[in-house]
Amino acid sequence: MQVKHKRIIGITALLMLLSTVLFYAIIYMMERPGGLSDRRISRALGQKVTLHIPLGKTPDKAVERFRGPSSMEVIHREPVKGGTLIFMRRYNQTDSSNLQVEYVRKTWIGWKWVWGGGFGISESLQSKSSLNYMSMPKLDHISTPFPMVFGDILNPSIKNVTVKSQNNGTYQAKLATVGNEKMIWFVFLPSAISTPFDIEGFNEEGNLIARKTITDPRDSGSVNLENDLKLSETQRLPTN
Repeated sequence: MQVKHKRIIGITALLMLLSTVLFYAIIYMMERPGGLSDRRISRALGQKVTLHIPLGKTPDKAVERFRGPSSMEVIHREPVKGGTLIFMRRYNQTDSSNLQVEYVRKTWIGWKWVWGGGFGISESLQSKSSLNYMSMPKLDHISTPFPMVFGDILNPSIKNVTVKSQNNGTYQAKLATVGNEKMIWFVFLPSAISTPFDIEGFNEEGNLIARKTITDPRDSGSVNLENDLKLSETQRLPTN
């Protein structure tokens, strides 16, 4: 009876080991560079050949291994469902404003880059700007935090930012301090939202002082404050 009991325990342990090995073998086939998940992402990005996206031990390392050595520094990390958003900008570049965001997904065997992008705007083009922005649309059939709009706050008068859809409501941006009193903003939008939508900036009193209508889901640019000051001061930040 004791021998039979030991045999059952041994068979159970072996089955559990084989199940674990099979599980990680399937995961590896999915997540290895050039594997099934890379094929899906390549199709979603419109690539004719399959990307070979390496795995990293950390989100930062995953971006570095995919993008290669970079002259950019990480200024903010934002946890999201399924992974992390990494916000980056170039070191010591004072003649322009630039910002990049990368989405990195957490897998069972490491971190993997999924999608990202960024913009750069020269100082001469944004000298009168209150904020800048970039719109990141969603990827079809790939789970990401997008669509999202993000950017820098350039004028300290801007204390709140919203994205207002003509048909899908108003969405409050999150503001994050990124050193030297500089701030970035970003807002996640429902997947059903589409252009046009308005980016709106409000001062400390809740008055609308900057607004721009976006018609291109991949647009980037600046919102000028002095022109937008002509907007009616009776337009105020919506409250919940």
